[in-house]
This record gives sequence, C-alpha cells and structure tokens, in this order.
Amino acid sequence: MNPKLVTLSVNHRTHHVALNPNTTLLSALRDLGYTDVKSGCEKGDCGACTVLVNGIAVNACLQLAWLAEGQDILTVAGLGSSDQPHPLQTAFADFGAAQCGFCTPGMIMSAKALLDERPQPTEAEMRKALSGNLCRCTGYARIFEAIEHAAKQLNVDSRG
Repeated sequence: MNPKLVTLSVNHRTHHVALNPNTTLLSALRDLGYTDVKSGCEKGDCGACTVLVNGIAVNACLQLAWLAEGQDILTVAGLGSSDQPHPLQTAFADFGAAQCGFCTPGMIMSAKALLDERPQPTEAEMRKALSGNLCRCTGYARIFEAIEHAAKQLNVDSRG
C-alpha cells in the first residue's frame, strides 16, 4: 500500500501525516502522541477510544484516519487544561466517576457529545449515549451523577 499525505486537525492543531489507507484514526492519533485516546478492544465494543469528529462521538478504532481529513477531531485532552478543566472533567474527578481511569476519556467524550446535543439529558438519554462505553469498575451510578452535575454547571455557565 502506498501512504497518502493526510491533514488531520486534532485539538485545534494541524498535523500533516503520511498514512496507509487502512490506518485507523486510533492508530494515527496514538502515533501522533495523543495517548489520551485509549486503545481497548480495537473492534468497537468498549468505547475507550471515543473521540469527537465534528462534534459526533465516534470509535476511533473503527474509523479510517483518512476519512477524518478536513474534520475537527477533539480528544479529552482538548476539552480543557489542568488550569481550566472542562466541567465534565471536574465532575468526573469530584464524583469519583473515574476509578481505574481507563474508560474515562471515552466516557467523557461520549458525555460531551450528549450534552452538546441535549443540555439537560434524562437518565435514559445518558444510558443510551454511554451504551457504547464499557466500564468494568464503577457500576455507572457515579458516572451518571457526574454527567448530571456537569450538565447543571454548563447550563448555569451558559446563562451568564
């Protein structure tokens, strides 16, 4: 296979990379140093590699990287900083929603996509939005509490 030059925009940074046509977005991101995107099952079952592509949650292990050319890719590291974390990042820490932490980046990105679409989601909507994200540690209750708290915080912040 002949590599193709692809331009990827990740967390508002532009990368020009030569990729084989069968390179997944997960592999490309990790090769670029985005280790916050976790490599779990590599077959779309666990959601650990969830990123936002143009605001839509996708399993990076299932998407070919070249399909993301010209798209806005956001990983959990692009949500906030250690000085100014995103409300979801803060809530996950405050509510103990991250235990081993492996699933956390994917969970947060799925939750971000949900809150962007539904600022005040119901529990059923949260369950559906996170149905593709597997956590072996928490039992999900604290994750849903964290998302609910972040939603309230984001709604307060948006009102001024």
